[in-house]
Amino acid sequence: MANAKLAAQIADDLGLDLPPVALAFHDTAPAGVAVTDDIVPSACAFWRKAEAGVFFAPVARHANCPIGAFVMGFELGDALMAELQSLIGEMTACGYVHRDEPAKIPVNRRKAAGILYGPLAAFPGEPDAVLVWLTPTQAMIWSEATGGAAWTGSPPTNVFGRPACAAIPADRMLAVIPGPRLADFAKAIAATTGVNRAMRQFYEDRLAALRAKS
Repeated sequence: MANAKLAAQIADDLGLDLPPVALAFHDTAPAGVAVTDDIVPSACAFWRKAEAGVFFAPVARHANCPIGAFVMGFELGDALMAELQSLIGEMTACGYVHRDEPAKIPVNRRKAAGILYGPLAAFPGEPDAVLVWLTPTQAMIWSEATGGAAWTGSPPTNVFGRPACAAIPADRMLAVIPGPRLADFAKAIAATTGVNRAMRQFYEDRLAALRAKS
């Protein structure tokens, strides 16, 4: 019930037209949850599938994306590790990845045998992360809620879009909420949305007053 309430709140406050998706690292599928046999070219392909329902994807189903499997902390066999090294080599050679970057690729340290995916509204248990697709306007609200738009003298938060398991380039941006911060961030989004609505009303009233004087 808590997840359903938070999903509805976030979707309403941001005006989302795609549902928030949750994921959690698990060793086995929870009771009553199907194990997917889908063949996907990349691990992030499961994110869109998760909008439709809850399912469990074992490590083997992530193996077609060596970088994604590595980032998620899965144990890689010799063959997959060789494929990963070859792929990173190709990305480095063409300039997509700088030669200093491979050693700094972020890796999930929580070992698991698979990932449970599904819409946040129907997600069983606490998620490790929640994924939200944002339009540019929604991303502005998101940036304010995270403090990224504060006038602190520091540059604003960067939008990071590569590779796809960081964010997929489209007319939307992918935002990620760490599971433990979900409830607090939902409150921040609600507060930020309320402030922006108040400011919009202020300017609408101001425009009306100016027109009345003209």
